[in-house]
Amino acid sequence: MPITLETLDDSTCVSIDGELTIYTVAELAGALLPQMGGAARLMLDLSQVTEMDGAGLQLLAVIQREAENAGTALSVTGQSLAVTQALELCRKAAS
Repeated sequence: MPITLETLDDSTCVSIDGELTIYTVAELAGALLPQMGGAARLMLDLSQVTEMDGAGLQLLAVIQREAENAGTALSVTGQSLAVTQALELCRKAAS
């Protein structure tokens, strides 16, 4: 899964291209979690995610928690159809 990291001043932009599934989250976590606290802002671009499962959702929750703990402002700058569908499924299950 290609991950692109771009840092400009106090912001880091992370773009994920491909699957965000049980098969790829360990690699992503290893690349992304060390970025927490290194920048005041972390922008997560999910516009190129092709598939997302429960492990991907869990990783997003961990990223959010770690960003809060590190004092890093987290924002999602894009959502693919796969991400939107996974989040909608969670909303329906919570209702």
